[in-house]
This record gives sequence, C-alpha cells and structure tokens, in this order.
Amino acid sequence: MNPAAREVDMIALTAQVFLPLAFALVLLGVPSRFKEFMRWWALVAVAATLTLGACRFVDYYSLLESYSDRSLANLYHPETRLEARSDHAFADANALPLPKPYRSDDLLTRRPWVSGMNIDYALGIDGISLAMVLLTCFVITLAVVASWTVTENLRGYLILLLTLETGVLGAFLALDLFLFFVFYEMILLPMFFLVGLWGGPNRKAAATKFVVYTLLGSVCLLGAILALYSVNVRDFADPGIVAAKVADVRKLDPALTAAQATERVEVHTFDFTTLAKAGRAAMLVLGGKEDRLHARPATGQALAEGQVGLFAPGTDRVAALARFKAQPVCTPTFQYAVFALLAFGFAVKLPLVPLHGWLPDAHVEASTPVSMVLAGVLLKLGGYGLIRFALPICPWAANELAWYLGLAGVVSIVYGALAALGQTDFKKMLAYSSVSHMGYVVLGLAAWGTAGEAYELALSGAVYQMVAHGVSAAGMFFVVGVVYDRAHHRDLDRLGGLKEPMPLFAGVSVVLFFASMALPGLCGFVGEFCVMLGAWQYSIALTVPAMLTTIVTAMYLLRAWQRVFLGVNPATAAYPEATAREFTVLALFATLAVFLGVAPMLVFVWLDPSINGQVDALMRLK
Repeated sequence: MNPAAREVDMIALTAQVFLPLAFALVLLGVPSRFKEFMRWWALVAVAATLTLGACRFVDYYSLLESYSDRSLANLYHPETRLEARSDHAFADANALPLPKPYRSDDLLTRRPWVSGMNIDYALGIDGISLAMVLLTCFVITLAVVASWTVTENLRGYLILLLTLETGVLGAFLALDLFLFFVFYEMILLPMFFLVGLWGGPNRKAAATKFVVYTLLGSVCLLGAILALYSVNVRDFADPGIVAAKVADVRKLDPALTAAQATERVEVHTFDFTTLAKAGRAAMLVLGGKEDRLHARPATGQALAEGQVGLFAPGTDRVAALARFKAQPVCTPTFQYAVFALLAFGFAVKLPLVPLHGWLPDAHVEASTPVSMVLAGVLLKLGGYGLIRFALPICPWAANELAWYLGLAGVVSIVYGALAALGQTDFKKMLAYSSVSHMGYVVLGLAAWGTAGEAYELALSGAVYQMVAHGVSAAGMFFVVGVVYDRAHHRDLDRLGGLKEPMPLFAGVSVVLFFASMALPGLCGFVGEFCVMLGAWQYSIALTVPAMLTTIVTAMYLLRAWQRVFLGVNPATAAYPEATAREFTVLALFATLAVFLGVAPMLVFVWLDPSINGQVDALMRLK
C-alpha cells in the first residue's frame, strides 16, 4: 500500500481532535484589541471542526455501504475491527482476523506512543462515537455563536472553549485507556476556569465543587485503569507484539529457547480492544463456560457453533486458559471492584444521584454558552464511558449488577424530576431535569441483563437519548440565556408575559420545551421510548417508575413555559424580540429536535451497526 495512503486515517482523526487546539494556539498571538477577529476566528475553528465531523460521517457511511454482506456490516465496531470485507466465512464477530497494521479506510489508527508501557496513540470511530463527535461539534459551534456578547478577557475565554472541544473529541475517539484518561482530564482545567472566571457571583465555589467531584471520579477511573493494566493479556494480544517481546527476552538471555522465552513473556496494555477480549473471556470462565473459549481462527476458517474466539490465532488453548484462570481477573472480587470503580467514575460525570451535587451549582453560576456545553456535551462523557468501556471490559460484573445499575438510573430519573418540580430558578430547574433525563441512559444499560433483542433496543435508546438530550438541553439553556439577558434574573415567579413582546422567541422555544418533555414527534420521545421498551422486558418494577416520571416532567416543563411566556407582565412588556443571532441558534436547535423526532431511522441506520456489533459480542457469552 502507498505509504501516503496509510496515513489517511491518522491525519483525518488527528485533525478532527486537534484542529480546535491549533486554532486556539493562534489566538495566543492575537492582540487583545482585535475582539471581532477573535470571535470570527473561533467560529471558523468550530465550523471547520464540524465540517470535518461531517466528512467522517460520510466516510463511516461509505465504509458500511462497502460491505457487501449486511451481516458483516452490522458487526462493525472498533472492538471487532473488521478486516476482510468480502470474506463471508466469518459469521461470528469474535472469529474475525486481526487487522492489518494501518489501513487507510477503516477509520482506525494506531501508533506507538510510550512503547515501554504499551501505550498507543489509538483513535477510532464507530456509530456510537460518531454520534457523540457530531453532537459535540454542533453544540460547541452554537456555543461560540452564543458567546458573541462576551467581552471580558475574550481571548482567554475562546482559547479555553476551543481547548475544551479538543479534550472532549479526544475522549470520544480514544481506544487506549491511558489516552482516554489524558483527554478526560484535559477537560478539567478549561471547565474550571470557564465556570470560575466567567460565571456568576458564587462561581468560585461552584468551580471548586466541580473540580472536587470530577477528581473523585477520576481517581476511581485511574484505579480501574491501573488494575486492568496489571492483567497479563499475552494470549489475547496481537501475535506480533508477543513475538517482539520474546525476541527481547532472548536478547537478554540467548541460552533460552523460543518456548522458554515465550513462557516468561507478559503483556500488559491499556488497549481497550484487547482488555475487552480479556473481559469477555473472564465472563465465560466465571460463568462456567470456559469450554467455549477458543483461539480466533486463521483467515478462511471458522469456529464451531457456540465457540467464542478470543485468544490470539495459533494460541495453545489449554495452556492459555490455564494461565488466564490463574490471574485475579478471573475472580468475582476483581470484576466487581473494577466495574464499581469504572461505574462510579463515570457516574460522577453523568451524573447519577447522589453524585450530582456539583451540577446544579455549576449550571447556575456558569455563563449561558458554558451551560450549553456542560449539558449538551460533557454529561455525555459519563454515559459514553459506561457504554464504551465499563460494560465491554467487565461484562460479567455488569450482568450481575445490572438490576442495581438500573435502580440507580431510576432513582436519578425520579429524584431529578421531583427536584426540578420544586425549583423557581429557571436554570436550576433545567439542571435537575438533566439529572432526570440522563437517568434513562443508565436504565437502558441495565437491560444488559435481558435478551439480546431487548438490550439492542434499550442500548440504541440510551445512545439516542444522549444525542436528543444534548440537543434539547443545550437549546433550553440558551433559552434561559436569552431571557436572562433581558430580565437579568432567572426567577420563574417574576417572569411572565414574554409571548406578547417576543412571539417569535416564544414559538421557537416551545419546540424545545416539548422536546425535553419527550412529546412524540420530537427528539426526546425516541430515546426514552426505546429505553423503556427494552427495559420493560428486563424489569417492569424498574420501568414503571420511569414511565410515571414522564408525568412529573411534563408538569414542571409546562409550568415553566406558562410562567415565562403566558400572562400579562408590565415588567416584561418592553423586552425586545430575539435578535437574528439568537433566533438562528434557537432555530437550529429546534430544527434538529424535530428532525431527530420524525426521522430517527436516518440516525439508527448508521448507529445500529455499532450497537448490534457490541450487543452480539456480549450476548455470545450468555
């Protein structure tokens, strides 16, 4: 293959992640008096990043279309790493061959970064991560437009916002746990300063609380990552890696035979795909199904019915199984502990009750654009982490604890809605609303404890719920910002009558209110409906409270819209209508909310292959 062609994915994915940061570095040299230039430069940066995201969407869709066998297309996922497009012999995702080093068209790239610790610069796109990337680019683009009125220390503000985008995109695309952690932590400082310097009167306390909670979650994630790195994955790793380590051992002790050197080799890695194979193997062992665990066959061969190919091709199954079973990873204690650490760490970011304490304060004190990014993008990192890392790496513990995970989601759904119902601060109401809506994501993941078709539906709904909430919540916080710019307060009891002076604003805003309320035909309905439909087959006891909470959600959202827009209020009678800039932002959010509600299959058609691939890989273990 042409060396230049091999770099296509490397360049494309790296540009997708680091383009905002590159534009931010240019701002360092721009004199502070050129504020208008800075605004347009930042807008060009986020618009260019959004354009790259659209290009990745076209690439991904073309990749799926290129598979002549639909069943193979439905298995596309970074973990399975499909290689032979026309090879119909691999009916099992786990029987697929290892990928060639660097293909130019599979939307995956991997380069050694810290070779001594097996840390790779590994990025990849599938339908799940692509949905998060497009959501991130869309919301942050509109957040920059919403920041047009920011004047105080504008350069620093825009640099932090662009740096934040790079961190979020990197976290959504990383396939190496260490690299993911670096990007995940990279988000911390920009958010701390964006809240702490450009926020409200209590911004310092809110920013500090955000950092403390986030660091608590990060410590848990770090503990889980270190525990996973301790696992010897030599029998799951690429044979080329093992061969290189064998050669290194023989260089140190030439008297050793190849077999003796091989026995001494251990492979420790942060690679998500390899650790996921080890996690699935541990589930088979702990479930008493170790006889189904086999090596992946060579190209052109296939496994027998019921066999799961997880060991590397050519591996001695008996010896590999003995080595693997002797490790702590095959004990319930290890599985419970690692899953708990991962779940706790991501639950802080989601956030789940009772780890949500930082969110209302952060939203109340943050500026409107920062609240848009916080609700529309950052909360999704928690749900994404559970879907991408926690469940695939620790499937046995996830299955055993599925009901408790679902209970945590339901508690968040109910508590968040009831807390929102009691708020008079417009922003705080939306903050608790986010806690409630993100609980549906966790409820959908809990359906892992049921049959494959129901879990596919619930997991699809969970991902769709993240996208839908990102659009509706970011739009709703912009609505609050428009109101606050005129009223200079967010007290629902003192607002009212905005429909008369601002009819256009009221008409567009009601679309976002109804979308948050999950009205059929709008984006919020699709995700919640799929989650509850899938979760119903797992646990009616968990699903019924979630269903009844939709009534409470309608109560606080309808009440808020009535208090803000209806009635007669002399204090608001002279408010100006939404500006062209404000209307453009609102119209884009409202349009996307309608589109996602009436044409969900246009999203599911490229989201489902990744969902199905992950579900198929996990369900083969049951």
